[in-house]
Amino acid sequence: MTDWPLVASEDGVRAQILSILRAWGLPDEPAAVVAGVMTDTDLAGVDSHGIAMLSAYERLLDTGELNVTAVPEIVDDGASYAILDARAGLGHIAAVQAVDLAASKAGETGVGVVAVRNSHHYGAVGHYVARAAERGLVCFASTTTRVVSVLPARGKVPRLGTNPIAFGAPTGAGWPLVLDMSTSTVANNKVRAYALRKKPLPPGWVLDPAGNPIVDPHEARAQVTAEEAGGLTPLGGTEDLGNHKGYGLAIMAQVLSATLCGAAFAPLRQSGATDDIGHFFLVLDPAVFRQDGRFVADIDAMVELLHATPPLDPDRPVLVPGEPEEMSRRHRREHGIPLPTDLVDEIRAICGRHGASFNLGDAVTA
Repeated sequence: MTDWPLVASEDGVRAQILSILRAWGLPDEPAAVVAGVMTDTDLAGVDSHGIAMLSAYERLLDTGELNVTAVPEIVDDGASYAILDARAGLGHIAAVQAVDLAASKAGETGVGVVAVRNSHHYGAVGHYVARAAERGLVCFASTTTRVVSVLPARGKVPRLGTNPIAFGAPTGAGWPLVLDMSTSTVANNKVRAYALRKKPLPPGWVLDPAGNPIVDPHEARAQVTAEEAGGLTPLGGTEDLGNHKGYGLAIMAQVLSATLCGAAFAPLRQSGATDDIGHFFLVLDPAVFRQDGRFVADIDAMVELLHATPPLDPDRPVLVPGEPEEMSRRHRREHGIPLPTDLVDEIRAICGRHGASFNLGDAVTA
């Protein structure tokens, strides 16, 4: 078996995801929502959070933790805020509803805040802030995670998830500014993506119980899922490089995403309970704050100046957040989405276990 990537079309990846979700029992409309989010994530180059997540979702299905027919419920609703219960469904469904609801409230009052509890993983948080930014709005979002894998600053036992945060804002370029980052040095699924590609990890992503770096991707994968001593480092890596900042951001994401609406703190979650992941969305309407209508023009002026910054390497120009993902989307729409053969084999096996059609057989080429 080779790890040489195969290439699938955007439509092929979406069709494959849909086939599996429908075989699991998701109704057509929510399945289309999930497949749309996952496919866009692969197009953006975030290979760890797209089709590669199907094996993790299958485990939730097999353990009975995933409610495939869940319909998110609004349990509290005000003029500028709401709380949703995802009812243990895939997080993509509740998250799309939540950010759209927050955007609608921002359009009416200038600000919309929606929190979600009792959810599962929802892919890349950047997708949702971009969704609001495409409506001309500013959005901040955060989420908790299922796996406890991140070490506190000065700690040797993991206590937090990767707890990603994201920020999005519109531009005049046809694509939004999007900052999407874990509050750890790297996300759990990035380690898995390296393992699928058999690539060694950069030193400092993952530490063993003695605090030494792990570079073997399979050993690192086992470490970050063990929830024992050792794990992912907070953003910053070491105390000398400011890992207290990543640690603090992770706590902030925990409070906003989960504590605020009563979702779980993963280390204290009762055995056998659902993930009870929490999400948070804050959406602002720039028109309320900038009645001169120059908000986007000022962003574009900032981007233009940043682009004009002399680069250290002439072949690596200065970019802004969201630009690498936009470049990836354009390239992958034209040339296809690369897939490791190990991942294709995983997808084929999932299809076999659940009676789903294996569409990648026709879509994939070397």
